[in-house]
Amino acid sequence: MKRFWTDVAIDDARVVTLDSKPVRTPGRRPLALPTDALAQAVAEEWRAVGTDIDPRAMPLTGLANAATDPIATDPAAFAAGLARYAESDLLCYRSEGPPPLVERQAASWDPLLDWAAARYDVHFAVTSGVMHVTQPPATIARLSTTVAAFDPFALAGLSPVVTLTGSVIIALALLEQRIDANTAWAAAGIDEDWSVEMWGEDWQAAQSRAAKRREFDFGVQFLGLLTPSP
Repeated sequence: MKRFWTDVAIDDARVVTLDSKPVRTPGRRPLALPTDALAQAVAEEWRAVGTDIDPRAMPLTGLANAATDPIATDPAAFAAGLARYAESDLLCYRSEGPPPLVERQAASWDPLLDWAAARYDVHFAVTSGVMHVTQPPATIARLSTTVAAFDPFALAGLSPVVTLTGSVIIALALLEQRIDANTAWAAAGIDEDWSVEMWGEDWQAAQSRAAKRREFDFGVQFLGLLTPSP
């Protein structure tokens, strides 16, 4: 589509408007945002559109659309899909060797598991290798309840963080500001960083990883914009 509007504004319901007409989601709902900060950020994406509309250049709008349409339609089902990552959380699967890699994982991942165990009163089963280890049912139930309590916009922001890191624990620690985005990304990338250090990285893998980091950062930014202004 070509750009067809001149003015971008935000109405009293925090709906972004184009020449006084509301932006609508693919499901034809007005795109109403939950906070002033997110409304302003989404409006800026629409102001920045050049001649052609490129959805790839509007990631916050895309996440807001997801929150408003598919997620809001059945938030429980979406939350259950994210919570399922706790059944095989990255932090619970350690390398069998070499020792420096094992130590690096433990130094980064053990504090996160210890925090989550205390925060949610749960226990985690940790294993070495790739064979599946079953987490205690009480742990899965507790983490599932925690994720299910988030509203559709928070679930939309959490989605890229959980799926790209492979860890519900990393996502929750980030959301509760126990770690920052760089620490979260570094924790999720320990194995990949090790491989790069040992054998190098080709340009395609580097491009793919950079694209994933951008998607991760947009999810983090989206979550940050959900905090109401004081």
